[in-house]
Amino acid sequence: MKQGYELVHPKTHMRVLSRYEIQQLKQVSATTHDLVRRCCYAILSAGNMNDNYVEIEGEYQHFDVEFQQEDRGLVLRLFNPPATAFVDNRMIRGVREQLFSVLRDVLYSQGSILQPQQFDLNNGEDVTNAIFHLLRNASVLNSDHSPQLVVCWGGHSIPRSEYEYCKEVGYHLGLRGLDIGTGCGPGAMKGPMKGAAIGHAKQHIRTGRYIGITEPGIIATESPNPIVNELVILPDIEKRLEAFVRMAHGIVIFPGGPGTAEELLYLLGILMHPRNQRLPFPVVISGPRETEPYLQAIDRFISTTLGDIARRRYQIVIQDPETVGQTMAMGIDNVAQYRSVHNDAYFFNWQLHIEPEFQQPFEPTHKNMAALNLTFDQPPHELAANLRRAFSGIVAGNVKADGVKRVAAHGPYQLKGDAHIMKGMDELLSSMIQHGRMKLSGQYVPCYELAKEDS
Repeated sequence: MKQGYELVHPKTHMRVLSRYEIQQLKQVSATTHDLVRRCCYAILSAGNMNDNYVEIEGEYQHFDVEFQQEDRGLVLRLFNPPATAFVDNRMIRGVREQLFSVLRDVLYSQGSILQPQQFDLNNGEDVTNAIFHLLRNASVLNSDHSPQLVVCWGGHSIPRSEYEYCKEVGYHLGLRGLDIGTGCGPGAMKGPMKGAAIGHAKQHIRTGRYIGITEPGIIATESPNPIVNELVILPDIEKRLEAFVRMAHGIVIFPGGPGTAEELLYLLGILMHPRNQRLPFPVVISGPRETEPYLQAIDRFISTTLGDIARRRYQIVIQDPETVGQTMAMGIDNVAQYRSVHNDAYFFNWQLHIEPEFQQPFEPTHKNMAALNLTFDQPPHELAANLRRAFSGIVAGNVKADGVKRVAAHGPYQLKGDAHIMKGMDELLSSMIQHGRMKLSGQYVPCYELAKEDS
């Protein structure tokens, strides 16, 4: 039963809407109500360090959200919102802005991109154009900025020493006037933003951008951190990943779990494609001294599965935040020069070629996971795409609602492939478990089983 409620008016996004537009939003919301409700609760409960889906599910059972129409515009009625979203009975401004970002992106994507079939989402070029429209609607494509966006990937479940290292890297990026984009959650997604904010402050940069890019399936267990000042929610993981690489001018990858491995494999699979091999795109994998064995394990896995062609696309830097900052700044200068010569946009990398297997959503059912081709009998960039799907399924089985439910009902996912690939995956995943990189809360029980192909 609904009890106490709060009325919330927009302060930035969606302030000026007609009655017709509000009615459209209400109609779309009626068909996606649970999705909107889940995402809104994630925003309101930001700072909660629990990534156990079952526990989170129980926490928000009494929460709900409704739309109201007033002559002055849209109003949200929130039933039993978390108290942490308020200070002295007033909603925190950053929470309010992120709340309306959810409505803007989730409802707009459903009402203007997905349902009207404005784009053929089975066509690669249309997928890229749809992503462009979503990002432009979120006002994150800034044509006035020179290349300066560094995307940082890394785990949400990391020890304090790694968090401090991520923050120090962000500080050196911020000192060089570089902006930060992350998956918007805690851990290695929050640290670089916090460090960059200090670097920007020292340089008296008041327009620092801290862009969080997420998707509905993961936002509930990786709520946006409070440093994010531009939040974008893409419809699925594949569109989220493409948004990252289209917007980024360089990428720093910190130690993380299967989600970080998924991102790295996605990136390498794209950069290895023959059409992209000449495109400048700085990539640095970095961590503090104690993570060196783990980063070497990642490097070995890439060497075993994708070979030297993939290893040439990144640089490993251990315990040296300043070198990471310098490397990114110099690499982005090369990106700016290349795009200027080739008349490519600074704010969206149109020239990057992305194959359909990296764009089409992968549904991690037990059947689809078991059918993945994890053998060397395919081009390296296609193997990267299938390995990316395997790690995406493990992420789903760990923290996403549908994946957790599937594993609970049908047991662990079954993955089968070449003996060398399976051995490499086993070593890497075992290292993630050993270092606590799978989950923030509770004891980890693997959601997968690995097997070798019959000889």
